[in-house]
Amino acid sequence: MSTAPTPLPPKDTAITYILWFFLGLFGVHHFYMGKIGRGILWLLTGGLFFIGWIVDLFTIPSQVRTVNARRAVGMR
Repeated sequence: MSTAPTPLPPKDTAITYILWFFLGLFGVHHFYMGKIGRGILWLLTGGLFFIGWIVDLFTIPSQVRTVNARRAVGMR
């Protein structure tokens, strides 16, 4: 008897953008997506000295798709 991993609920792009806009320099949107290491890096460097925060503006949709694909197969 095999047990398939339970899919985790997907993350929302709109919520990620809201977190990015208001708390992005502190990495809160990365913590929301489960990227703890990157969240700590953003927290300690102010969004990688603001440059990473700007890059996230354009990459959040693909980041959320990747996180949701991983969560759909039971990976964190």
